Amino acid sequence: MLSLMGILAAVNHVINFFVPAIWLALLLPLCARLFLKKKAAARTITSQVALHLIVGGVALLVGMLVFGRDGKMLTYLALVLAAASTQWWLSRR
Repeated sequence: MLSLMGILAAVNHVINFFVPAIWLALLLPLCARLFLKKKAAARTITSQVALHLIVGGVALLVGMLVFGRDGKMLTYLALVLAAASTQWWLSRR
């Protein structure tokens, strides 16, 4: 049975695993509103953040499955490309 510290450590590891996707999901829609002339099809920032968070989380999980560990630069490159592709797709619609 996991102790309380074991559960807290596991939650901490999961949160830290998704932190790059969370930051990218929060910053990308805000920067897109500042720098891009076209508005995204998903009008609310909340829906854009949610979509970027899902896509980024999937990219990190796929990188973890492919490479067998976290923190590979190719995984982070895939995260950035997936988030940028999602923002491009949203602005093209």
